[in-house]
This record gives sequence, structure tokens and C-alpha cells, in this order.
Amino acid sequence: MDLTQGTLKEKNDRAKRMMLWFGIGSLIMSFAGLTSAVLVSRKREDWMTDFTMPKAFFISCVLIVISSLSFVVAKRALKNNNRSLTTAMLVLTFVLGIGFIVSQYAGFNQIVASGYYFTGEASNVTMSFIYVIAFLHILHVAAGLISLLVVIYNHFKQKYTATEMLGMELSATFWHFVDILWLFLFLFLTFIV
Repeated sequence: MDLTQGTLKEKNDRAKRMMLWFGIGSLIMSFAGLTSAVLVSRKREDWMTDFTMPKAFFISCVLIVISSLSFVVAKRALKNNNRSLTTAMLVLTFVLGIGFIVSQYAGFNQIVASGYYFTGEASNVTMSFIYVIAFLHILHVAAGLISLLVVIYNHFKQKYTATEMLGMELSATFWHFVDILWLFLFLFLTFIV
């Protein structure tokens, strides 16, 4: 495909999609570096082997999967010109994203209640990795929520139509990436750490 072909709008749309994929690629490399550091650090003598993931992190998995599904339904509803269902599903996705962050906070509280801290005398390298990885992911979910707020605002302004929904598509792509990333991180932290 010749990237110099097409209207200015088509070129701008391709550039926006490419920028998102470059960003996602850099996030993949960042989390790959963190998980690689965990794999190397597991061989340390002070590595914990008896840690159990907090139950709240299981709940956050359910919330984030449902949020991805609700975003898919929102996009389909917009393609079918069902604006009210689109609105409901976008708001539901946002609420589920907030629920994800709240459940992560509850998970951190469960970790602290178990006597594990990020730093200090009661901390260890295993827990520090878990804190850093989960917190960085929460920051990316927060970025996804900001993106979702922009989509909801633009939807209320009727900037999206069945044929013109680039902003929603970009936000959905990032949201699904963050969802898949959490599922990977959760499985990694559950079975590898």
C-alpha cells in the first residue's frame, strides 16, 4: 500500500493509528523488560515463593474483561446507529474501569494487611516488583479512562457516526490492549512469581 496515496483525512487517520501502535509497542517493550527482570530476580535467595495473589486482583480481572466486552458492544451499537445503547455501554465501560482501579486498591490493601510493603523493613524484592508492575498498569488504565472520557464527550457532541468513529476505534484499541496486558500480568504474577 502506498502511504502517500489518499486524501489528507485518510493520511491523518493512518498517522493516528500508527502513532497508537508505536505507543503500544513501546508499552509492550516496557512491560517485557519488567517481566524479564522478575524472571532474572526469581533466582535470588531472598525471593518469596509462597505469595498468593489478593482476591481483589481476581475481581479486577472479571471487571476488565467485562469492560472490554461493553466497549465492543458500544462500537457495534454505534455502527447500527443505536446512540442510546452506545451511550449506555460507554458509561458502563467507564464505570467498570473505575471499578478495576478500586479493586486494585483493595488488592494493595490486602497485600499491606498481609504485612508486605513496597519499601522498608517489611518489604522484599518480590513485593516491590508486584507493586511496581501493578501500579504502572493502573496508570495506563487511568490513561485509558481519560481517553474514554474524551470518547464519551465526543459521543455526546455527536462527533461519531456509523462511518466516522476513528477516535472511538483508537480508544477501544488502547482499552483492549490494557485489558489483555492485565490478564497477562495477572497470570504472570500468579504462576511465575
